[in-house]
Amino acid sequence: MKPSSENLGIANRLNELASLLEEQGANPHRVRAYRGAAVTLVALNRPASAILAEGGIAALEALPGVGQSIARSIRSLVLHGRLPMLERIRGEAGSVALLSTVAGIGRVLAARVHDQLEIETLEQLEMAAHDGRLSALPGFGPKRVAAIREVLSHRLSRVRTPPRTPLVDEPSVGELLDVDREYREKAERGELRTIAPRRFNPTREAWLPVLHTQRGLRHYTALFSNTQRAHEMGTTRDWVILYYDGDAGERQCTVITAEWGPARGHRIVRGREPECIEFHRHGAAHSDSPHGAPDGRRSA
Repeated sequence: MKPSSENLGIANRLNELASLLEEQGANPHRVRAYRGAAVTLVALNRPASAILAEGGIAALEALPGVGQSIARSIRSLVLHGRLPMLERIRGEAGSVALLSTVAGIGRVLAARVHDQLEIETLEQLEMAAHDGRLSALPGFGPKRVAAIREVLSHRLSRVRTPPRTPLVDEPSVGELLDVDREYREKAERGELRTIAPRRFNPTREAWLPVLHTQRGLRHYTALFSNTQRAHEMGTTRDWVILYYDGDAGERQCTVITAEWGPARGHRIVRGREPECIEFHRHGAAHSDSPHGAPDGRRSA
């Protein structure tokens, strides 16, 4: 039986992602999972879009070899024709194009949202529209933000899944800082594969190190920030973006070196500063990370 062109296209993307993950040193089990899911898709007698429309993401998760994370990847390809993780580790910035498709946000504002808030998905944009981060940016007055909330509410309502018990809890700041430590130390020693980001890189230099690592059941991808703001502030070798599994899909956070306040000179997770201050106050002995305790400072 010949696979549908849709399923074949999705399988090709999953196989490409698996190959890049393998080249960049990701967990072999994760690599095999994406390749196994690609084989499953090619063998299906129905397009993935039909399965999603009929049974939602739960129907995708029920396919052989397709778990929660890969089901979300397939859904993203079906609904949006893109896979943010694949674009990210290719060095692309397709998120700006995606954000600019939201009514009320053109390419200029989309780039501003991406560069200053490090937002890559519509779900992250919706969260920022509700928690006040979006309204703090120039060009996003109350009326525009309210309109964006309404647009996203309708646009995302058909792809949301019913609430359920999270499979993975929110990571502690100790765990996040430990992944940050691992990334910066390996990047400094030249142990990581580097990619050539397309934005702010006219010479196409492969300067951006990529780390794939794991803490328990949680997968992490870490990269230095390649946003306009990071380049303007000279922090492209300090700000680290962590992408990791969450109960509502992929989540992200930014780790930086604090320049003032009680955490000055220490590594902190943006938005979780009080927890980081408490963590550093009590020292690394209280870290719950199985990979050693981060000291919060730059590696020597």
